[in-house]
Amino acid sequence: MKAVIYRQPLPADDPRSLVDAELPEPLPGPRDLLVKVDAVSVNPIDTKRRRNADPKGVDTVLGWDVAGTVVAVGAEVTRFKASDAVWYAGELERPGGDSERHAVDERLVGRKPSTLTMAEAAALPLTAITAWELMFERMGIPHGTQGRPATLLVVGAAGGVGSIAVQLARRLTGLTVIGTASRPETRAWVEAMGAHHVVDHAKPLVEQVKAVAPAGVDYVLSLTHTTEHFAALVELLKPFGKIGLIDDPAEAPDIRLLKRKSLSLHWELMYTRSLFHTDDMGEQGRILDEVANLVDAGAIRTTMRENLGIIDAANLRRAHQLLESGRTIGKVVLEGFA
Repeated sequence: MKAVIYRQPLPADDPRSLVDAELPEPLPGPRDLLVKVDAVSVNPIDTKRRRNADPKGVDTVLGWDVAGTVVAVGAEVTRFKASDAVWYAGELERPGGDSERHAVDERLVGRKPSTLTMAEAAALPLTAITAWELMFERMGIPHGTQGRPATLLVVGAAGGVGSIAVQLARRLTGLTVIGTASRPETRAWVEAMGAHHVVDHAKPLVEQVKAVAPAGVDYVLSLTHTTEHFAALVELLKPFGKIGLIDDPAEAPDIRLLKRKSLSLHWELMYTRSLFHTDDMGEQGRILDEVANLVDAGAIRTTMRENLGIIDAANLRRAHQLLESGRTIGKVVLEGFA
């Protein structure tokens, strides 16, 4: 089967960083689906692995956002059958999805929304699970509009996770949502995702946020540049507020700043369940099914911004370079094999 691989950590503009290859088709295990990969999207985990994880010459496949069609199932599979359209983010300890066929544990898989194309669907699984787990599981943000009024600040709201987090917060909670964006096009995108207010994270945050939320905010999703903004975020949070992180700060934030207000910090890695094979690993499939229902009901839209064409090494190198520029909006998607 066709696949895109890497063998050594290299810059994305090096032609050897990602290369086209022929690999054996994977054999599904008892709980696996064998999926025909129709579309993929690219996430920061792809670029981080390509830059930093040395496979020591072993042909290694990246890619952890897939929309595709089931072609075979393992003996213990109960939720899916051949011909089902599915979407998922997979798991880090197995080969990624930048290949014509991909084996994945059924517990991590959801039904693809019927109202989205494969390319539109591939933009959402990893970021939707990340945003859902961070907001509703880690931080305990309540569903629905009941309870006291509260405010959520999303730093980096035009990115992949930010784009879906803003939508989920608007559709499933009663929160007032403030997103950050620093360019006219990203501001327009965040407004389209549903943010009540948009402020510029390239300028001091405290004064801007206090202009629309004078009492401060109850929750913060710090999705990028956490160290740079940390002191301001602490200042903006109300007592007993919560801050959620997904990035990897080069310098650890000073958590002592949290004590005076009794603030709590919550870190999210959506691969924790699959890395440790937790008893509730199937929750990710359930989350994807629930998000699919929201999409098909018209409550959530795809965050696909660019479709770079077929899945091959040249286009994936372009996608990696776009992500590493730090200027992408929403998600970058590739579709089909030549």
